[in-house]
Amino acid sequence: MSEQRNPMFSPIPKMSLASKSRKSIHYLQKLKDEKTPIVQHCPSMLGPIFTMAADMAGVDICRLPPSGGTGPEEGVKRSMEYIGSYRAMAPRIHINYVMETIAHASKHDALKNGAMAHQAGADSMLPMGVNNKILKYMADNYVIVYGHVGAISGWQTMGAFGGYKRLGKTAEEALEVYKMAYEYQENGMKAMSIELVPIEVANTVAKKMRVPVIGIAAGGACDGSEMVDADLFGLMASPATHAKTYAYFMEFATQAYGAWANDVRTSAYPEDKHGVHMDEQELEKFLDLVDKF
Repeated sequence: MSEQRNPMFSPIPKMSLASKSRKSIHYLQKLKDEKTPIVQHCPSMLGPIFTMAADMAGVDICRLPPSGGTGPEEGVKRSMEYIGSYRAMAPRIHINYVMETIAHASKHDALKNGAMAHQAGADSMLPMGVNNKILKYMADNYVIVYGHVGAISGWQTMGAFGGYKRLGKTAEEALEVYKMAYEYQENGMKAMSIELVPIEVANTVAKKMRVPVIGIAAGGACDGSEMVDADLFGLMASPATHAKTYAYFMEFATQAYGAWANDVRTSAYPEDKHGVHMDEQELEKFLDLVDKF
């Protein structure tokens, strides 16, 4: 058989669906090892086009909130479509999907839902407040877990700590945060965020852990930092103390909408160039048909 084969007989470009351009967990580990700061954004409620912009700007990680819907169970059902919508818009960024709590209620649920999220395009899972037994089961079965320590967002924090507040202000509290981070690492967690702890605690955890540690409202840069888009674009009525606003999206968007609306109302838009004309003969024929209708 000739070595020169017709490519029409080999139409499949490759078997693996993996992309070398995606920022995998190995890529994030390399950044930590090289001491290159890692950049992480959270789109909040702003949608995949903001993650597309972050991807184009070279941001490393998207911490993607749960899919939501009418409730947690509905959120789990639509999570694959939801993750896929972000992956389609942002092909390179590392998507760290925050799993609904019921999605990791048991080790079997955690493995199934984590595997499904991977298939949809998520690069790692964030099971908020996961216990070590479930974490180890996920990790042993090749689900990539990039978790969270410090203040655990949502109802877990409100119930366990009496409110969404800074932790680790005493030596004993700080040690509890450190122990959680260490146990997570030893049970297979590949990276973690640390939220609402003093600078010294965040930086100590980042220094002592082998895996990347990203600071959220933690002051210290750790191995990198996160900003929520609502803060970055000045959308919060009362900005958080840790936030830094880089642009005012609503002002920009309002100006753009206002300029367009004014053009419509003053007949400046649309202009003739914004449409197309019929062929003269077809137009004459059309008008004749209208008259006879």
